[in-house]
Parts: sequence; structure tokens; C-alpha cells
Amino acid sequence: MTDVIVIGGGLAGTEAAWQLAERGIDVTLYEMRPVKTTGAHTTDRLGELVCSNSFGSKLPDRASGLLKNELDMLGCLLLECAERTALPAGGALAVDRELFADLVTKAVEGHPRIYIVREELRTIPDLPTIIATGPLTSPALAEQIAALTGQEYLYFYDALAPIVTLESIDMSIAFRASRYGRGDEDAGDYINCPMNEAEYDRFVDALLSAERTPLRDFETEDPKFFEGCLPIEQLAARGRDALAYGPMRPIGLRDPRTGKRPHAVVQLRQDNLAGSLYNLVGFQTNIKWGQQEAVLRLIPGLEKAEFIRMGQMHRNTFINAPTLLYPTMQYRQRADLYFAGQITGVEGYMGNVATGLLAGVNLHRTLHNQPGWTPPRTTMLGALCHYVTHAEAKHFQPMKANFGIMPELPTPIRDKRQRYAAYAERALTAMRESLVQLADPHLKPAFHQN
Repeated sequence: MTDVIVIGGGLAGTEAAWQLAERGIDVTLYEMRPVKTTGAHTTDRLGELVCSNSFGSKLPDRASGLLKNELDMLGCLLLECAERTALPAGGALAVDRELFADLVTKAVEGHPRIYIVREELRTIPDLPTIIATGPLTSPALAEQIAALTGQEYLYFYDALAPIVTLESIDMSIAFRASRYGRGDEDAGDYINCPMNEAEYDRFVDALLSAERTPLRDFETEDPKFFEGCLPIEQLAARGRDALAYGPMRPIGLRDPRTGKRPHAVVQLRQDNLAGSLYNLVGFQTNIKWGQQEAVLRLIPGLEKAEFIRMGQMHRNTFINAPTLLYPTMQYRQRADLYFAGQITGVEGYMGNVATGLLAGVNLHRTLHNQPGWTPPRTTMLGALCHYVTHAEAKHFQPMKANFGIMPELPTPIRDKRQRYAAYAERALTAMRESLVQLADPHLKPAFHQN
């Protein structure tokens, strides 16, 4: 008889299953492919990569590189699979996607404590469970999750606005203010980038001429995808003034440099508790990333902006984690139910793997009546899990690993590379100390193969 159910054979699910099995837990892993496909996958392999073949930077002073180093301490199966199938990619960890999926599949299928069932699981089991079904969760299971969590806490489409670092915004041009003075009287709740008519026309021209990323068929099945949160380029196509009367309306604002109302304004809203990240309000878009950055740099005050995340729109089932999960990935209303991977609101391959690992470690602890382990907030894993479970619920959107979500250093460092190196050094020290206290004998290299 199985001890635990893991639903989903992607990056998070396979890592979670492996961590549990390595700790002596019998796991039944449900993967509906190839019985039922998703519209994005093309094989029946576990851990199939459906987008890029890159796991991001492996440099120690980059966010993705730091997360990899932390996962290496934790005995991460999929990180070792990626390293064993790596391709030349400079400072990035890119893999042969077929070899990677094959290696993951062989490792998981070959584990004596993991039993794989190739069928769609349409209900949430009563047994201890990890739900790691990813952005393309089947409609039947999504209905069950909605019934469990409440329909208003489950989203089916991702409309991500770009995010920039506060320090990269030119505040000699941008200004803080809320419309009609609402909000914080001293600073204003929003940062505003004002445009005159010529700047607005130039921006709209660039927006309309930029190349878009085409949506796949399964992402356009529901017309609410467009009308509920229209991409800015589609809104602009409805008329040159559409943006100025929509997300860029300047009403209730005065540019302190001129004392007049701008022709249009781009508002940025604080995106993390530390106030180091700001998102462009209402700027969901399907413009290709390279061109998107060039277009957005036409916004006054953002000419030298550092983009933590580009805007995008795609099919993505995810829960409102700030209302539903603890940083351990445990569901608040049921102790033996965990979520992991992209369905929790984390973005990026390594973030998916990391939350799968954490869910597996913590469900094992739950089964043995041990308290859950929350990675220190000063680690990248801890910062990411804290962000997705503590972000403002009303405006929650998925997030990838980045230094902007980490607690500030005690002594500020102006040089970015030096600051990132200091973040990394602090994180690895904190992770080592936390693992000593955790005293988990299973934290060892994931697997060895001659």
C-alpha cells in the first residue's frame, strides 16, 4: 500500500517523489500523459521541458545560480540530471532536453519505492498528497482544487506585467503620487512615469509595430483570456487614445516638474514587501521579450530600467498561494496536503524543482510528526517561498527567483555585482546553518551512476 500520492510527473512532482522515496516513503506518482495530453507536451517522459532548454544562470552571484547552489546542498535529483546532460551555454545551465527527460524518467522509474500510474487523477486523494500538476492542470482536477480552495483563489490565465527594480527607475523624471492624493500623503502609493503627447505617440507606434509571441491553440480556447485582461498592444490597436483613457490615463495626477497633468502616465506599483521591486500596472503583453524591452525603455524614467520579469500572457493554472499556503508549501487547511511547482505561483524551472524538493522534505516530516522546515528568508529558496506565500493576495502574480525579493543587507552596497555576491554569501551561510539544525540524514547527493 502506498504512503503518499504525488500528482504530476513534471519537474516539481518528480523531485518531490524522489525526495520522499529516498526517505523510505512508498510513493504513487500519477502522470496522465500519454493517456491524456496537455497541448504543450510532446512525449510521455517525466520531467519534459516544454519551453526553453535552459535552467538559467549557473554563476554563483546570480539568482538562479544561487538557487542551484542551495539545491546542491539539499541533494537535488533534477539538478544532477541537468548537470549530467548539460550543453555548452556559457554561464547558463542548458541541457539536451531529450537526454534530460530520459535520465529523469529512468531514475524515477528505477526507484524501488516509486510506483508510476499513467492515468488522469480526477479527484484529490484522502491520502497524504502533493499536487504538482503545473500550469496545465486537467480541467477535472482543477475543478476539485477550486472546490477545495474556493473558486476565487484559482486562476487559469497568467497576465504578467513587467517588473523593474526600484533603484533602476530614474526618479528625476518619475514621481511618487496617487491619483487625487489618495494613499500615502507623503510619498504616494505609486511611481508615475509621465509622457507628453509626442512621447506617447512614439510609444504607441513602437507598441503597434512590435512582433508578438503567438498563442498556441489551447491557450485561446476561452475568449475571457483576452477580454478579462487585454494585452496593451491589442488595446492600443483599438485606437491611438485607448491607452491614454485606459491603463495610462493621467487623470488625478500632476507632474511636479511642470505642475500640469501629463498627456499619459505609466504607473508602477510596489511588488514586494521590501519595496525593491515595482510592476507596471496594466501592462500585460504578448510582445516578444527582446522587442518588449526596447519598447518599454521608451517610457520616460525607464530608459535604464533593470527588468526582473518581462510581461507575458499564457495559459497557467495557479492558486492564490498567499491565502492558501505556508512557506513550507503545506496547505493551511489540511496538514497532509502540499502543493509544489508552478501551480503555487513560482516561475522558472529551478523554482519548480525547488518547491517540489521542499514539499517532499516537509511532507516526510509531517508523516513523522516533525515540524515543517522553512528555509531561512535570507536564502534564495526561503525568499522565493516567502514571497509567494506572503505577497499581496489581491494582486498576486507568479514570481521567479531574483535578488529583489531577498531581505536587504545590513549595510547597503551600491555596486550591484558586489551586492549580489554578498547576498549569495549570506544565503549559503544561512542554508548551511539551517541544515545543521535540521539534522536530516537524507540530505546527500541525489544519486550516483557509474
